[in-house]
Amino acid sequence: MENDQLLKDVTAKAQVWLGEGYDDETRAEVKRMLDAEDKTELIECFYRDLEFGTGGLRGIMGAGSNRMNIYTVGAATQGLANYLKEAFKDLPEISVAVGHDVRNNSRKFAEIVADIFSANGIKVYLFDSFRPTPELSFAIRHFGCQSGVNITASHNPKIYNGYKAYWEDGAQIIAPHDVNIIDHVNRIKDVSEIKFNGDKSKIQIIGAEVDKIYLENIKGLSLSPEVIERHKDLKIVYTPIHGTGVTLIPESLMNYGFRNIIHVPEQDVPSGDFPTVESPNPEVPSAMAMAIAKAKEVGADIVMASDPDADRIGCVIRDNNGEYVLLNGNQIVMILLHYIIERNRELGRIKGNEFVVKTIVTTETIKSICEANNVRMFDCYTGFKWIAAIIRDNEDVLRYIGGGEESYGFLAETFVRDKDAVSAISLMAEACAWAKDKGMDFQAMLADIYMKYGYSHEVGVSVVRPGKSGAEEIQKMMKEFRSNPPKSLAGSPVEVIKDYEALELTHVPSGKKEKLDFPTTSNVLQYFTADGSKVSVRPSGTEPKIKFYMEVHIPLPSVEDYNATAALAADKIEALKKDLGI
Repeated sequence: MENDQLLKDVTAKAQVWLGEGYDDETRAEVKRMLDAEDKTELIECFYRDLEFGTGGLRGIMGAGSNRMNIYTVGAATQGLANYLKEAFKDLPEISVAVGHDVRNNSRKFAEIVADIFSANGIKVYLFDSFRPTPELSFAIRHFGCQSGVNITASHNPKIYNGYKAYWEDGAQIIAPHDVNIIDHVNRIKDVSEIKFNGDKSKIQIIGAEVDKIYLENIKGLSLSPEVIERHKDLKIVYTPIHGTGVTLIPESLMNYGFRNIIHVPEQDVPSGDFPTVESPNPEVPSAMAMAIAKAKEVGADIVMASDPDADRIGCVIRDNNGEYVLLNGNQIVMILLHYIIERNRELGRIKGNEFVVKTIVTTETIKSICEANNVRMFDCYTGFKWIAAIIRDNEDVLRYIGGGEESYGFLAETFVRDKDAVSAISLMAEACAWAKDKGMDFQAMLADIYMKYGYSHEVGVSVVRPGKSGAEEIQKMMKEFRSNPPKSLAGSPVEVIKDYEALELTHVPSGKKEKLDFPTTSNVLQYFTADGSKVSVRPSGTEPKIKFYMEVHIPLPSVEDYNATAALAADKIEALKKDLGI
């Protein structure tokens, strides 16, 4: 009976999409689903509305209320435009910046977004072609816009696209604007309410002139130009994995002074089909395979990649055996912060008012590095909008020098308020040259960090559960972890539990509870054990999966013990997985 009602509801919803307000292509696609004997696709496309969440939209492209298409994008933009006109009603003119990545339909969606804003009397700065996501954040701040939209699904599979909404500081939207925008988007009940007919006089095309200013700002982050001059022939293999990074990252490396940038020609071709990889995600080893093959061919010092919208960085270094190995996101953030802090110290710039930011699921080794160097560290929720919020709260009294998250995101600057692979890759190359100048390769530099602060090993596992039934299963898993937390993990008792949905910290041995000081709640659980291990569990906010973040710590007595210590840590991770049932 429940399934009969569901089919009845989605059928009624789909039939609305056969109306005159929808284009011929959409109506034909919806009719095909309605006429099909198997109603699975119809249900998946219409069983809910694609939710405009706190980060915007992300979903599979296609017809239907639960898909990314011109109508769901249109409703989101009309709702955002309505809220902007309310929030900034006293301004003589409201302006926004609009950008997009290389994905299929991204340009189409971006132009529709620009049209809708302009039809609502809002001035639009629209990039002439695809650009890195961080440049959209930069453009919002540069032009003094009140908001911005970037059409991108980051590193998701090619069937996805997305819609990221930004506020006037160039950061993705947080409270109170997030819930207010969601409310306005949800008020759009009919396609006739969306103003699709744009006012071209209010749309200004931008491009190379913004690139130039953005790249000049990134060059200003360089801490070691003289070191680069000595190692300008450092062999750097770089791949954009068919994405937007090809437009600016090689140029930024050249601006820094590097002269030996080796491309992967097949992956320099921008394509929303990502033809040479299964997944365009630099976290996935297979996405780096062609770049690693090129590195072996030329004997590269370092291999780097950006994801399709060039906000995440991937990095491969040589290990002690001369093999090319992928750094995890924690190691990337750790290396960059270590370099920035150490180089600032060498230059006499550590004054005691510096701060960094990391997300709660990112390695605790960063906390140890900061404590040892008199640098303040802030923890925040996953997502760069939270890092940006802490930058905003402290920018008048403290100096931000860097921040990042384990999911391969880093931000070195304040003129952008989102993760930035353009600056991160430039600084990572500089850090590699700096290490080489000291007679170290990157593996030796990493070992040196672990010698000082203890060896840490971090592994993330995502359990994918697609569709309606999958979403229900993920909710059930979180409920079980919350009501029946593990008493021990990998043989070590759980001493502290942090529940960010309840904003409550529990000292397990005593049962004593404390409030967690965070700006809002989040569906995240963390377990801390007596031996320093940390496990975090949360559902993904953008994909149908539940994520487990595992971190173990073991002292590293000497460089000679590196491989044995790494093996011990790997065994401990496996024990954590077993205890968690994953």
